[in-house]
Amino acid sequence: MSLPADLPPPRRPLFFPVVIATVFLSIIGMSAGFVLGTHHEAAPAPDPGPTRQDTPARPAATDDAKKCPAQMHDTAQRLGITDTLTQLLRVRTTDTVPDRDVTVWICQDSGDRLYYQANRGEEARWAEGETALFLRDVVPEDGGYLAKAEDGVRIRVNERKLRIYATNGAVESHNVETF
Repeated sequence: MSLPADLPPPRRPLFFPVVIATVFLSIIGMSAGFVLGTHHEAAPAPDPGPTRQDTPARPAATDDAKKCPAQMHDTAQRLGITDTLTQLLRVRTTDTVPDRDVTVWICQDSGDRLYYQANRGEEARWAEGETALFLRDVVPEDGGYLAKAEDGVRIRVNERKLRIYATNGAVESHNVETF
């Protein structure tokens, strides 16, 4: 028995190839979704900026907590800051001429506001604006602190380095020791 010549050839059933293609496309889609989902979860969250967790631990409020120097308190009081300032960090440059070493304090008030104080030379010679510099609104940053002067100079200090970033792009870097 032969088929007439004017009839189309017999059709193959499409059900099974469509089902198989759907299964494979579903597997590919789920794999791609899984990979993109794990990539999204692994992506680092945007940095919200400095947090209190960036700040080294604050000394306990005991008799052992170090007060910042009297001269720093005098300057703070002239600026209307009447709170006691507690020392969080005290470093001194080790790579300058000894009588020109710079000592830096980072201090904190009871409201957790941070302050920067630097003095060049010995503490006996302390002249704010000449040998000493007091700055407010210090922020914790990368395990250290960032202070900004009114003229745009930025100062970064931690237990290893003191870096001064001038507005013209020059960077002055000093090794420090903690004491």
